Amino acid sequence: MDVVSFLGGPDPEHGIGVVAPFDFALDRELWRWVPDDVSLRLTRTPFVPVGVSLDLARVVSEHETLGEGVRALIASEPEVVAYACASGSFVGGLAGERALCEVMRTAGDVPALTTSGALLDALGELGARRIALLTPYTESVTRSLEDFLAEAGVTVVGRAFLGLTRHIWKVPYRAVVDMARQVAVEGADALFISCTNLPTYDVIPQLEAELRVPVVSANQVTMWSALRAIGARAVGPYQALLMDAAEASAEPEGQEGVT
Repeated sequence: MDVVSFLGGPDPEHGIGVVAPFDFALDRELWRWVPDDVSLRLTRTPFVPVGVSLDLARVVSEHETLGEGVRALIASEPEVVAYACASGSFVGGLAGERALCEVMRTAGDVPALTTSGALLDALGELGARRIALLTPYTESVTRSLEDFLAEAGVTVVGRAFLGLTRHIWKVPYRAVVDMARQVAVEGADALFISCTNLPTYDVIPQLEAELRVPVVSANQVTMWSALRAIGARAVGPYQALLMDAAEASAEPEGQEGVT
């Protein structure tokens, strides 16, 4: 028997193109939100010897660089392209974010989105206008994110930041949880954890159960938005953003997790 003919090959897959900064180290985390019939096609911006800062955010989001990244993905025929970088997509404000999307759409002739644009869509989906904010960034980068949110009509009611300029992907879940416990969430509609290079997948359910507010993260909103653009749903148990109304009403009172 011809086994290959009998099997017929792999099932067709939907494709999502992702442009990430050169230091992005969490490919595996992105995949955790993706259903089996969707494939991620990733590329990275060229290396520059600059630590995480406003300068780096501007360099990795230069229009020429981003356009080249998208053009490198088009041979794999993605149905949507995403710029997976929070700081690079908020550093230019709302107008800068919109310009990045237009550059990507023009380069790839497909729908395009950014992490920061996806964040605003996610907050709108949750009805969140007042948020608590966690970042691994320096104060200046964190303030730039606050300015972006304020321009979009979102108020930051509490904040905490780690002040890191490198190796953000090495921050353990424990540090994220501890930082979340330090930030004031009273009066917040949601908690946002910024930076696509900060691991968050497994702490989201823990923090939602403990803090009693929806928790969204940079990688989560990026995948949620990209998948929604192609008519698919992100995979993420006990994550408020990803639940439909029936699931939300059946949500358990608490979840075990990092303590």
